[in-house]
Amino acid sequence: MFSAHDPSDIDRFFRGLTEYAFHARLGIVDPPLIDYVSVLLVRFLRNEVAPSSAVATETADVSRLLVEAASHAGHTGPDEAREEYRHIGDVTLFWSGLYPEALRPLEQRGLRDPLDAYRETGKRAYWLASRLEPATAADERRLLERLSSGYDLCVEGLAEVRRIWGER
Repeated sequence: MFSAHDPSDIDRFFRGLTEYAFHARLGIVDPPLIDYVSVLLVRFLRNEVAPSSAVATETADVSRLLVEAASHAGHTGPDEAREEYRHIGDVTLFWSGLYPEALRPLEQRGLRDPLDAYRETGKRAYWLASRLEPATAADERRLLERLSSGYDLCVEGLAEVRRIWGER
């Protein structure tokens, strides 16, 4: 029986929802990519606060985050820089896919098209993370490259997850 208090049940629910959205609704069959997106979804939903306040505090200016990550890349090792870039990609993917309406207030703060800015920043962040992946981690590098090149499909997949979730 499903229990909202059992973390493994919640994980399975969102993993199944993500697989269904990507496989059945969008025709995307890429298990590592779908697994990554479902884990991202569960991780962010567990830590989620009200969308508008989270956007205002965590992700108000994604371009600034990318510039900061690049400036830190020279001062930290490649592992830390890669994780910063990956986090930027994850944040932008989550908000672009699940809560794009929460990005609208950013227009008032001078960001002309926040959704487009999030998408471009997310694609670039995943690509930069892939470039920092060691040669011994070829599978991880390819996954990050697919997250970058297939970013818009992942956004569409998360939007589909939200639609299905709302139907339940």
